[in-house]
Amino acid sequence: MRTEATEHIGETQGMENHDHDMIHDLSLRLDALWRYDQYIANAKGNRSLIAFWKKIKDQESSNIKSLKKHIANHAKKGCF
Repeated sequence: MRTEATEHIGETQGMENHDHDMIHDLSLRLDALWRYDQYIANAKGNRSLIAFWKKIKDQESSNIKSLKKHIANHAKKGCF
């Protein structure tokens, strides 16, 4: 149930949902990538866990690179 204080929230859309999704997901992935170095450091002495976090970090780096290309292509088309 909407109240008078919230009845107009969401009426204005700054961009298409799919464009917002890409920007939001990039932000989340960048935050995760930033943390992986700490996770690797925390796994000190546990080779398999260190290898796991390094693999995840590499995969995330690749995902970020791909997502940034998609965002750049959308920006070139004027989608933002």
